[in-house]
Amino acid sequence: MSITQHYLLDSYRAHSLGEPAPPAPGTHDWQVVREWRDERQFRAVLAGRPARRRKRIRHALGRWLPSRRRATG
Repeated sequence: MSITQHYLLDSYRAHSLGEPAPPAPGTHDWQVVREWRDERQFRAVLAGRPARRRKRIRHALGRWLPSRRRATG
């Protein structure tokens, strides 16, 4: 069963029981990524390692994603 089919089944079940519909797939993905990053940094501090942010991902994505400065200017 795909994610979409599972979501539709859960939505139908919630509607028939009078419950609120579940969030759509992918709604909270970025929030989960941020929380995971914060947890990783917190554990690094507890272990005595520096909690630095990784700029490699942002640098790599900057090649493909348009910059906000370039898009507005």
